Amino acid sequence: MSAGLNIAALSRRTGVAPDTLRKWEQRYQILRPTRTAGGQRRYSERDVARVEWLCERLREGYRIGEAASLLGTTNVAPRRTPSDHLQTILAAVGSGDAAQIGLLVDQAFALYGVDESFDGILRPLLQTVGDRWERDGLTVAEEHLVSEAVRSRLGHLLADTGSGVRATAVLACAPGERHELGLMMLAIALRRDGWTVVYLGADTPLEAAIELARRHAARVLGISVGTKGSAAGLAGAATQADDIELVIGGSAASPELAKGLHARYVGGGRLADAVTALRALAA
Repeated sequence: MSAGLNIAALSRRTGVAPDTLRKWEQRYQILRPTRTAGGQRRYSERDVARVEWLCERLREGYRIGEAASLLGTTNVAPRRTPSDHLQTILAAVGSGDAAQIGLLVDQAFALYGVDESFDGILRPLLQTVGDRWERDGLTVAEEHLVSEAVRSRLGHLLADTGSGVRATAVLACAPGERHELGLMMLAIALRRDGWTVVYLGADTPLEAAIELARRHAARVLGISVGTKGSAAGLAGAATQADDIELVIGGSAASPELAKGLHARYVGGGRLADAVTALRALAA
């Protein structure tokens, strides 16, 4: 099939009428056909994948303009698995294409939903980028490209407050801790589970977090710990927060650290597991 598909063949493959395909091509530039010597359009397997992806989004309730915007006009076929999608994002990181990174993160949510995007794409993406940065395989600028693209998308989800029916959780990063993307994902996951979440974000003084948790009668005070230095900033938490259910997580958190703080450790697994563990505290 090296010569490609004509529009009738593309229509048969995808179930989309030729007139609709022409309209999508002209209005949204989602197809990139080549032309024969006689000027006839020929479509590739990439075009088939893009049309099928659009049809899936339309069945989910997206408008064609919204779906086309998510798909973008770049010469990329949507990937079929979270692992494939992750590799596509990493390739965009390598080329320094900020717009493409953001588009692919948006596509992840549209393709796989919030939960699978978090566990199958965003968390391994951030872990891979962090590992590469530590090994000097990634520049600071490239690391920031990824962080800002992810933060922007998570910020939109976090702004959708909804109404909590389960319990209240106050979430903060440990003093001195600047890495908050994992905490943002937990906040979104808890809100989707019916929690009222008071999100404080990066580098929060412990005393302020505890005071706010008391003021809101929070069932849980969750603290994200990403480095050994930020873990040291939690000294005294065991006595200051003795009337609050203190929960810690993050790359520098551990069962041993939790024991010393009289806290519960939630980490090392999927976000859904963390939500389940916290839900048990609110029962």
